[in-house]
Amino acid sequence: MRVLHLLDHSMPVMSGYSTRSRSIVSFQRALGIDPVVVTSAKHPAPGPRRELIDGVLHYRTPRVGGGLPYVGEVRLMSRLARRIVEVGRAEGVDLIHSHSPVLNGFPALWAGRRLRVPVVYEARAFWEDAAVDHGVSLPGSVRYRLTRALETWLFRRVHAGVTICEGMRRDLVARGIEADRLHVVPNGVDTEWFRPQARSAELAKRLGLNGGPVFGFIGSFYRYEGLKFLLDAVPALRQHLPHAQVLLVGGGQEEPELRSLARAHASAVIMPGAVPHQKVRDVYSVIDVFVCPRRRSRLTELVTPLKPLEAMSMERPVLASDVGGLTELIAAERTGLLFDADSAERFVDQAVRAGSDSDLRERLGREARVDMTQTRSWREIITRYKSVYASATACRGHR
Repeated sequence: MRVLHLLDHSMPVMSGYSTRSRSIVSFQRALGIDPVVVTSAKHPAPGPRRELIDGVLHYRTPRVGGGLPYVGEVRLMSRLARRIVEVGRAEGVDLIHSHSPVLNGFPALWAGRRLRVPVVYEARAFWEDAAVDHGVSLPGSVRYRLTRALETWLFRRVHAGVTICEGMRRDLVARGIEADRLHVVPNGVDTEWFRPQARSAELAKRLGLNGGPVFGFIGSFYRYEGLKFLLDAVPALRQHLPHAQVLLVGGGQEEPELRSLARAHASAVIMPGAVPHQKVRDVYSVIDVFVCPRRRSRLTELVTPLKPLEAMSMERPVLASDVGGLTELIAAERTGLLFDADSAERFVDQAVRAGSDSDLRERLGREARVDMTQTRSWREIITRYKSVYASATACRGHR
């Protein structure tokens, strides 16, 4: 089966979105599905209009100019729809698999009708909620309600829908989407790539790690990740663990504010910036406890992140807030530790407990690794798309 994946952006741009996308097409290819990728005009990396990445053809859509509110989005969708049809005909695709946002979904639906192929729409997050957490929209605003309504409409009309977790699926069912047309294909991890490895002494020395427990985070510095909350807790944490250090790897929206806060903590907080994908395993190896202090919000209650799975696959114990998107990944006291979201006291209690007990860390790490290999391996998770595509094809045949 030749499947056209429609993406907002892809590698070589690094993000959680592009990481999941890369895993999907790579493991589908290994499974015998034949993927081809089209990225929207929002893909920010310059390059050829057609390129081969990890053995998969990636077609780029030329950028469009700006315009009045909503006019630019319409122009973007129109150009993307034409590009999908162009690539779809050239490649002889059998199905279109559009990944959120809705700016991809609508062109996919239109192009699918032109090409007479079924369309699958996959939501990685509800983008109206992400806009609220990024501070560019308000709950209940016109933009919020419009985005939500459009995505609901889209899910009703595609041949099959996919979400990345049960929380999102339940939300869509509550909106009236037929449950049997919604499939969950959760976030996973390449358990062969993210294997346990010895601590990188060279990296630890270069970063100035002093031998105390290292509480680390790798990812994008968005407000909902709770990284400011983490840095505010450093003085209380160091009262109990004087040599504890916090390692923040990555960058993003909150980086300037976090760097300003970090300066007040001297060597207790280390921010080396982003690291290449090939080096990220070394970073995990120097972390004693991987921390996910996500703030409680509608977004974090519904959406599951990727990075904790990588840490768990490498036998790193995870300490996370008890928001729904994390409790879906972590079994408290078995594969990780949880604390009450936004409670500095409960965070410090659990952090001290993990930081001072190496036996606990080793046990949690071992159990987490077993759980990842048994339930979260991409190799097994990607097989779920076969039933999704079969469902979409059958649905098209009855419409």
